[in-house]
Amino acid sequence: MTTPRRSLIVPHVIRCMFLILVFFSAPAAAHDRTTSYSGWVIRGREAEVALRLSQLDLSHYPWGGDGTNLEAAAGTYAIAHLKLSAGDAPCAVVDGPRPLSAAPGRVVIEWRVRCPEQGGLRVRSDLLFDVASGHLHFARVTRDGAEPLERVLSEGEREWSLDEPAVSTATAPEPGGTTLLEYVELGIGHILTGYDHLAFLLALLLIGGTFGEVAKVVTGFTVAHSITLALTALGYVRPETAPVEALIGLSIALVAVENVWLTGPRTAAVPLMIAAMLTLLAVAAVRGYGRVPALTLVGLALFVACYFGLLARVSNAASLRWAIAFIFGLVHGFGFASVLVEAGLPTERLVQALFGFNVGVEVGQLAAVALVWPLLRLIARRSESRRMAVSQYGSAAVLALGVFWFVSRAFG
Repeated sequence: MTTPRRSLIVPHVIRCMFLILVFFSAPAAAHDRTTSYSGWVIRGREAEVALRLSQLDLSHYPWGGDGTNLEAAAGTYAIAHLKLSAGDAPCAVVDGPRPLSAAPGRVVIEWRVRCPEQGGLRVRSDLLFDVASGHLHFARVTRDGAEPLERVLSEGEREWSLDEPAVSTATAPEPGGTTLLEYVELGIGHILTGYDHLAFLLALLLIGGTFGEVAKVVTGFTVAHSITLALTALGYVRPETAPVEALIGLSIALVAVENVWLTGPRTAAVPLMIAAMLTLLAVAAVRGYGRVPALTLVGLALFVACYFGLLARVSNAASLRWAIAFIFGLVHGFGFASVLVEAGLPTERLVQALFGFNVGVEVGQLAAVALVWPLLRLIARRSESRRMAVSQYGSAAVLALGVFWFVSRAFG
């Protein structure tokens, strides 16, 4: 017999689940997982700096949507928020800022500064923290012909004193050293502020399943994104960032639709409608609209038709869940890799950075699963109707997020 005390547990758990959804969705528009990169060449008391920013990140500022004056506004913003100082005295800008040629979706600004003769040199970044608290800035400094040094700056650590010991790219870090741990922390932070990746994990878990089924799903996702993360970071594959980010949003939406389809009437109209929409998007891509290639969209349309057709024929749809996690995990791995690729790490440091970053991603991923899955299991044990409600309403919320991310990244 269910006691009154226990009967109160499930409603509270449901509220917790929707609080988690709110946590995911509230920062969605903020694109909190952002990065910027600077390269400094210091000779004596003068320095040249090149800063690389994302146009999408800059769009959060009133001037960021002005395509005509974007580079000029970005230059003014750059010299005010990324500074070199000697002691407490800022180094004066003596040349620039001026824009340089950049890859699509990027802005590169260059300028030169001269520092006072006295005082140790310090780099400080205040870039984007007011619109993205999880922003990371990768600074790389070459000083007086010495080996380059690198540091990742964050909201909690905005300054780097160049006269203190740092990480040299010429020497391999000692086992268990600071550098490896920093990249582990970077990987953890990347996925815990990567709300799209977390939403995808949530979509995979919402349908429920046993511990073994969930373990297969998580393993499939892990193996897949580890493969593409490594291939991209090591330079074997170099996909464009914008289509990858858009496809991550689309993968979230498709898994959410699958959840709703599996827990409701499995009509053929749903996959056919999705395939038709993807085909229309492919036609639009041929005509120059959007950032996702037409062939990719056509391939997705065929995949959706075949995959849902297979789901309709199997008795246990959960047995195929790991496959969808693996396939879309390949896309998410390209997204994870963008942080390391744009950092421009030298070959001798890349393997260690890749290992540490991937370990961090897995730790963050397992932490998210350990939080969500027990709550879902508790709901499933207490009430099947409430489990279905959480699955359907939760999937609807995740679907909305996925569509938003896809549209904003593909056409924004």
